[in-house]
Parts: sequence; structure tokens; C-alpha cells
Amino acid sequence: MANETMKTSDFYFDLPQELIAQDPLEDRASSRLLRLDKNTGEISHHHFRDIKQFLKPGDCLVINDTRVIPARLYGRKVGTDALIEVLLLKRKPDDVWEILVKPGKKAKPGTKISFGDGLLTGEIIGVVEEGNRLIRFTYQGIFEEILDKLGEMPLPPYITHKLKDRNRYQTVYAKHDGSAAAPTAGLHFTQELLREIQEMGVKIAHVTLHVGLGTFRPVKVENVLEHHMHSEFYVVEEDQARLINETKASGGRVIAVGTTSCRTLESATGEDGILKAGSGWTEIFIYPGFTFHMIDGLITNFHLPESTLLMLVSALAGKEHILQAYQVAVQERYRFFSFGDAMYIE
Repeated sequence: MANETMKTSDFYFDLPQELIAQDPLEDRASSRLLRLDKNTGEISHHHFRDIKQFLKPGDCLVINDTRVIPARLYGRKVGTDALIEVLLLKRKPDDVWEILVKPGKKAKPGTKISFGDGLLTGEIIGVVEEGNRLIRFTYQGIFEEILDKLGEMPLPPYITHKLKDRNRYQTVYAKHDGSAAAPTAGLHFTQELLREIQEMGVKIAHVTLHVGLGTFRPVKVENVLEHHMHSEFYVVEEDQARLINETKASGGRVIAVGTTSCRTLESATGEDGILKAGSGWTEIFIYPGFTFHMIDGLITNFHLPESTLLMLVSALAGKEHILQAYQVAVQERYRFFSFGDAMYIE
């Protein structure tokens, strides 16, 4: 199929609403795992803790150690007391953030919003692309502490249940604040499972990519190639780049935990297959026809129909193999999306 004719609708599958996981499992590693051979399309069924039997000494798992911030704030418009919901997207200098606002029409430049009875106030100072706003905050004290007190975890729109423990939307290795959404493939790991994997002789490297809400943005154009990817900030540290490059050089496999780790690695790897340390913004859009320069395998969750994430896994394993695996996952009643089950593509 020529890329020119790749249609968004080619990535559609029918997902029964009740398969969307609303709550995380009590035991992270007890979720199910569908293994897919990217070359043959062969599928087998396991539990997540069985991931150990597919990893070999000398492999390197690459995790994304970003932390989700409680980015959803509810405030009142100063003057009218109208309720306004704000979602923090990107931090800018001088206490300015790029945000999503609901309802947008109540948030014209000059609008002041009070959060937590004035513990935090914000003024809308501009409108940027796609209707996002810029807000400047004023407060006494430390912003992160205030946010911790007032903010809620920004769960994706398809999760309607309230989250009892906000740490459940955080990986056990989350470290650097900055994401508006969790890198959900990592939610299946426990400290114990990670330790067992390391004891097998598998290396664990970390990169950081702060996940933006664009991750959930539907592809609105019918021609896939016209979709504009959102940009996200990433960091690859010098020692981690070395560890990953050494794995490749010695014949080990690099397995990305999550599409965010995958996008970071493929953004920072040159045509020569060498991962470069550094930081920057990536708008990489991976869809069938893409040549992977770094990853050999991927641990990921089950994604939304017609999403850029479904296109990414299709680039790795082939669209036919992926859609077939998804059909099987639906038949076998796997749990889908952020709190759902996992898939291992190798």
C-alpha cells in the first residue's frame, strides 16, 4: 500500500465500551499480556509477570521516568464565580503555563481565575494554537506544593471512575515532574518485578519524555500524512545513551517500555543507529513505512482505534498483524487503554 493513500479509517477496529478498563488492578503485574511475534503474527497469551520468560541476559529495557503532575485544576472566574476547568499542558518561564480551558469562551485574555479560594490565582494572557490559552499564575509559597494540594490527576476522558489512589496513575519509577498523562505501559511493573528482571542480566535504562495530552488527540484528517503531531519534551542522559548503545553493539536487544520511550529513542537515534544524548522537543510521527533505527521490541498497552499510537505499533509489527491481534484481544476480553492489559511485540 503506497503511503500516499494511507487512511485514518484503515486503523479502525470495533471496541465494545465495556472492555475499557475503568480501574487499575490491585496487583500491577497481574494484568494479562498478549505476546505478538512481529514477523509471523503469531500470538500467545500470558500474565504480565511472565514478561521475564521473553527477556534474555544482555537485553536492555528502556523505561520513561516522567512523573504525572496533578494537572487538572477547578477554579472560579473572578467577578462572576463561573466554574472553569483548567488542564496544565506545558510549563513556560515566569509562572506561565500553556493550558486547555473548559469552557473556552469564558477564558478570554484578561480573565482572572481563582483556585482553592485564592490560594492560587491565574490570569489568561494569550491564546495560542488550537485554542489553548496561556495563563500566568500568582501565589505565595511553592507552586508544586500548591498544585499537589489543589490539583487532580488528569485521567484520560474515557476513564469515568474516580481514582482512589493517585499513585496508581504513576509508574513505580516515576521521577521527573512534567507529564499530563502517564506512560501507561510502565504501570504494569512492580519494584519486585524490575529487580527480578535485573537479576536475570537484563539492563534497565531510563529516558524522560513528558507526555502531552496530544497523545489522546484523535486524528481528524482522513489522510494520515496530513496529521500534525504535537510536540513533547524529552531528555536522554549521557550515561543512559552509552548503556543503550553498548547493548546494541554487543548484540543485545533494545526493548522500549511504552510508545513514549519508543518515540524518544527513535527521535534521538541517527540513521547510523547511534543514540545521541541530549534534550529537545520531538514531533516524531511513527506510522507504517517508518524505519526503526533503535528498538527491537516494545511493551505497550492496547490503544484507541484510529489513534497515532495504533499507527506506531502498526509500523513496528505490520497493520495486518496488529489488527488481527486486536481482534483476538477483543474476543478474549482483554482490558483496553490506560488501566488495561499489555501487549509485548518482539
